[in-house]
Amino acid sequence: MKVILLCAGYATRLYPLTENQPKPLLPIGGRPILEWICDKIKPIAEVDQVFVVTNNKFAGHFEVWAQKVNYPWKIQTVNDRTTSNDNRLGAIGDLNYVLSTQNIGAEDMLVVAGDNFFDFDLVQFIQNAQKQRPHGSIAVYDVKDRELAKQYGLVNINESGQITDFLEKPENPPVTMASCGLYWLPREARVLLDRYLASGNNPDQPGHYMSWLARQDKLFAIPLEGKWLDIGDRQSYDQADRMIGQS
Repeated sequence: MKVILLCAGYATRLYPLTENQPKPLLPIGGRPILEWICDKIKPIAEVDQVFVVTNNKFAGHFEVWAQKVNYPWKIQTVNDRTTSNDNRLGAIGDLNYVLSTQNIGAEDMLVVAGDNFFDFDLVQFIQNAQKQRPHGSIAVYDVKDRELAKQYGLVNINESGQITDFLEKPENPPVTMASCGLYWLPREARVLLDRYLASGNNPDQPGHYMSWLARQDKLFAIPLEGKWLDIGDRQSYDQADRMIGQS
């Protein structure tokens, strides 16, 4: 299984903290966000390679970091060569960039947004996701607050756990189940990603691809319990730091 960590954003909403430092390497509890993620990936026995896709501005930061950490697999930094928000590839564009430049064929993939902070058991997530093969699965989290839900991509789910609809930051959320930026895509779904991009679909936010995938094939939601934050601004960053202090 290949793991792709999406870390190519410019995080302008967190300036000045991220003006010269990539958001996934900001410290929480004295450790970079990315290390908390990698610690959760570490127990997954199927993982044999981990890729961090980033941009030209921050590639050097990740290369230095990757040389310092010690995990069962080498962490490979992939520079997508973009330099600003104006020419960025977008999350799905970056995913495709890694697959093509690293010659990754039809393999199971775990894709994780690099600004995620969570304490979910990823081994359990993978085991549950594999039960839905050949279809993909995403992690979802109930934020339990309709006002808060306005900030996230939300999903409607039927009785079997299949996603029936995606709602991108709706003004009046009918549900509070948010997509967590954790995606398991089986090798059988690789051809669908190629088809999505070849058709000229939006390569930016993962929600666009996941919504398309739910319509074209099947996509399942796996609700996770515990703590989760999408670190997008100073408030959520400080909240994550407080969580560590309280645990």
